[in-house]
Amino acid sequence: MFIADNWKDYEVIDTSKGEKLERWGKYILVRPDPQVIWDTPKKERGWKNMNGHYHRSSKGGGEWEFFDLPQQWQIHYNSPSFEQELTFNLKPFSFKHTGIFPEQAANWDWFGKIISDARKKRGSEPVKVLNLFAYTGGATLACAAAGANVTHVDASKGIVAWAKENAQSSGLIDKPIRWIVDDCVKFVEREIRRGNHYDAIIMDPPSYGRGPKGEIWKIEESVYPLIQLCSQILTDNPLFFLINSYTTGLQPAVLSYMISTVLGTANGTVTASEIGLPVSSNGLVLPCGASGRYEATGI
Repeated sequence: MFIADNWKDYEVIDTSKGEKLERWGKYILVRPDPQVIWDTPKKERGWKNMNGHYHRSSKGGGEWEFFDLPQQWQIHYNSPSFEQELTFNLKPFSFKHTGIFPEQAANWDWFGKIISDARKKRGSEPVKVLNLFAYTGGATLACAAAGANVTHVDASKGIVAWAKENAQSSGLIDKPIRWIVDDCVKFVEREIRRGNHYDAIIMDPPSYGRGPKGEIWKIEESVYPLIQLCSQILTDNPLFFLINSYTTGLQPAVLSYMISTVLGTANGTVTASEIGLPVSSNGLVLPCGASGRYEATGI
């Protein structure tokens, strides 16, 4: 399992009865989690002294209940391969989200080292990374902090603006980052026509979504064709390829199979696993989806 165990400003304190108890900086939140099907005793103090609680509705969706929680606050993350610390602006919003998926730090550490090592070998030659479905920019900032030139693509104008805020707070706003509001599939198709290529591609696709012009995305139908399209804009010797999934049907072996059939394994290795967060109260790990990784060998 890929485990995000390098956090200082975030932790899963405990889990029980469909919910997880988390610390985000100095604030305690309780949020629903469909993986938590166990009913263990809620002994941790935070269960009764939280700053925010997202209540899921039986009709779908839900709503936040706040107890002395600011509208916005910050947490930080660092990794040995980063040139500087990352800062994220958090603000609870619709469907239980806060603006970051902390389990992804396991991947930030992984590709951060790949980028940093490649930059040392290349000298002035840039490492170009494309981040699709880039959300509020966690992976974008991690790539930039490790020394890459990044193209950040997301269909939501508001989310891209939030990512820029995070870059500003992290001192990375002047780094070579292109901010693109576009449908990810259409952007890749245009990059093919333009003849542009990238050393690495990251994608974190939703299970279902709509592009800025109403384009429909269903991951089971759309993700494999997109991986095929992406293979056309990778350099001849790509450094890495990463795909994340929070969809139950896309198990690690499925991600591994798709990456292997499109990119092959002649010049690199493919690994896939669940991704997870350590639980402080018992030392166990909360699963949070899956990641499939391609990494070049001998570069």
